[in-house]
Amino acid sequence: MNEALATTLVGIFGITGSLLLLSSALAMFRVRDALSRINVFSPATGLGMPFIVIAAFIFDLYSSGFSWFSLIMAVIAVLCLIIVSSVASNTLARSTVLSGQPVFRKTSPNRLAAPPEGVVDIDPDVRDS
Repeated sequence: MNEALATTLVGIFGITGSLLLLSSALAMFRVRDALSRINVFSPATGLGMPFIVIAAFIFDLYSSGFSWFSLIMAVIAVLCLIIVSSVASNTLARSTVLSGQPVFRKTSPNRLAAPPEGVVDIDPDVRDS
C-alpha cells in the first residue's frame, strides 16, 4: 500500500469518525430529556468509533504490514463496540423509563405519554384480587 493511499484512507475514516462523535456531542446539548440524549449518542458509538478503529487498522497496516493479529483485533474491537453500544443504549433507555424520568413535552412522537391502543393503564399500587 502506498503512502498517499494510506494517508487518504486514514484521514477519511479518522475525520469521519471524529466528526460523527463531535456532532453527536454537540447534539446532546440541544436535546432536553434523557431518552433523546441516549438516542443522539447512538450513532457516535455505533458508527463513529468503528470508523476510528478502521483508521487505526489502516495506519497499522501501512506502518507494520499485514498481520492476522491486527486484523482479528480490529474486527473484535468493531464488533464489541457495536454490541456494547446496543446493550448500553437499551439498558440506559430502560432505566430512564422505569425511573419515571419525564419526557420533554415537545418530543414528537411522544409514545410514552400515553399507553398504546388497547392497553389498559393500571396503577401498580391498586390491583384487583
